[in-house]
Amino acid sequence: MNYIVFDLEFTVLRNSKHMADILEIGAIMLREEQGTPMMVDLFHTHVRPFHHKTITPQTTEFTGITQEQADHAPTFTEAVSLFKQWLGDTPYYLCSWGPDDKQQLVRQCRAQNIPLNWIANFNDIQRMFTQLQGSSLGQRIGLQQALTLTDIRFFGTHHSALDDAFNTAKLFKHVFPQLAFEQNNAASDPLYTSKIVYSDEDQEEPTNPFSKLASLFNDAI
Repeated sequence: MNYIVFDLEFTVLRNSKHMADILEIGAIMLREEQGTPMMVDLFHTHVRPFHHKTITPQTTEFTGITQEQADHAPTFTEAVSLFKQWLGDTPYYLCSWGPDDKQQLVRQCRAQNIPLNWIANFNDIQRMFTQLQGSSLGQRIGLQQALTLTDIRFFGTHHSALDDAFNTAKLFKHVFPQLAFEQNNAASDPLYTSKIVYSDEDQEEPTNPFSKLASLFNDAI
């Protein structure tokens, strides 16, 4: 079984009536070895926007994603195909920090007629971590606070999909023995009606940062 810790970045919208576009996908693949999840691979791509083709200054300020990166990125359909190829045939849990990324992924797949059956075994790490701390789910713990509570230093840049996925994966590894995972499939989930809300919480790079991240992953915990 593989554990896929993923993160998405979206267009920043001021009008909630419009649907945000996924602009970046970052993911870390972990595999359990002798009871400990080890990072074995990573995935990263920017995504060409579908609804909002112009990258606003607010989006660039929040995510760091530029118009040039968006223009040269694969379409969402192409990016999902690449992501699914990377996931492979081994069964997996899809995990993210909070529910928003899954909700946005489902919404955009539905909007572009992409089957949902690959969005499988989703687990909300933020929810599980918050419960482990004895906190109310109405007071969810942010990623930066969670890292501070577990004495894990943040690596990279906030709101970079790959960096956020990497930092979430470090936290995931730290609390893994205490986690209980659910099996599910988005294809049979009810429709999502909640809004996507931000909180403080190039095509694939020519040089793969996996080796650097791997060493940091093992040193940072």
